[in-house]
Amino acid sequence: MDASPFPAPPAPSVTAAPPVTLAVVGAGSRGSGYAAWAAAHPDRARVVAVAEPREVRRRAFAREHALAEAEVFADWRDLAARGRGDRGRTADAVLVCTLDRMHVEPVLEFAAQGYHILLEKPMALDEEGCRAIVAAVEAAGVVLAVGHVLRYTPYTRALKQVVDSGRLGEIVSVQHLEPVGHWHQAHSFVRGNWRRADEATSMLMAKSCHDLDWLQYVVGRPPARVASFGRLTHFTAANRPEGAADRCLDCAVEPRCAYSAPRLYGERLAQGRHGWPLSVVVDEPTPEALDAALREGPYGRCVYACDNDVVDHQVVAMEFASGATATFTMTGHSEIGDRRTTVFGTRGELRGDGRKLEIHDFLSGRTETLLPQAGAGEMTAESGHGGGDAGLMDAFVAAVAANDPSLVRSGPRESLLSHLAVLAAEEARLSGTVQPVRF
Repeated sequence: MDASPFPAPPAPSVTAAPPVTLAVVGAGSRGSGYAAWAAAHPDRARVVAVAEPREVRRRAFAREHALAEAEVFADWRDLAARGRGDRGRTADAVLVCTLDRMHVEPVLEFAAQGYHILLEKPMALDEEGCRAIVAAVEAAGVVLAVGHVLRYTPYTRALKQVVDSGRLGEIVSVQHLEPVGHWHQAHSFVRGNWRRADEATSMLMAKSCHDLDWLQYVVGRPPARVASFGRLTHFTAANRPEGAADRCLDCAVEPRCAYSAPRLYGERLAQGRHGWPLSVVVDEPTPEALDAALREGPYGRCVYACDNDVVDHQVVAMEFASGATATFTMTGHSEIGDRRTTVFGTRGELRGDGRKLEIHDFLSGRTETLLPQAGAGEMTAESGHGGGDAGLMDAFVAAVAANDPSLVRSGPRESLLSHLAVLAAEEARLSGTVQPVRF
């Protein structure tokens, strides 16, 4: 695992409350990243158990967090069984970071046992699953934080303060762009785990439920109705270059291909950049392991010879009850970068690029530039999701420690609203209709 991106913690206070204990279900990129926050803040949180089916990842995680053998599980059900025994719950809270389609069952079980829960987004893949999760955590009276990390960045906090201050007047419309990036699209949504809707979920749910949630948060209400357009355009057999092989390592076209797997992953290996996305491809960052993965695994396939079916570009149009409108554009045909947003109000306009904000006042004609600053213990734009990963963990741990769900910005009801909007938008795309968002 790479060195922790989180700053060294301050010396713990002798009067501080004991740290919140965490069990991690799923030791992939997300689970390991959240656990790294706990390791960097031992006065506030401590990882005490892990459940992960892949032995190499499970053992590496256990070493990283000095877990005893009795606290390491191959199946989350074995971890949950501990909570039904004489010893009671293993931890105060559980981080559910499994694959998207495997969220509902563990959340229902751990909520029933009284665990507070941090759930990686999306919370579930259909309305039934989302509502079941909300009902379970509310019945149990536990804290639920869904991993909508964009709500927790210093940048979002500053933007939200501007909108809520009234400086822009009444919000009339919003334009929001997510430039996924050409190689990220190829890695995750052509070759990777989220390439097929039937095996994972739609592109909009897997990647961009973040964004519809964020727009709802910024505007201050969910949309009332939505329309959507998008399709898989480029990553198909019809666009396969003449002479291309099924795998990059066998391909004469590979040196001239923007989606070369040996170049994408090999350069990161040579540069010592062993985190995501390379960590998804190989368990051990060695040339031999990478060569084997590209010859035999999914990440060495030609992007024009995969079994992917999710869209590579999509637009969602939204209308809110106030009459305000918003458009969201997701594209995999871009340079990877920060999301870009323009908020149009009756008194001013705000432009944001993920790092800075420009506020233009209609009356004075002046434009002010704001550079959002991270607070103590927060992260800069260079860290995970612009500091959102750290912000989410900070809020969740504080909410558990204080037993105060209001400290979480992405609780069950807020997340249900945004997921229902995503489901309505995808239905609108598939049916070519305008869909109401029914709550």
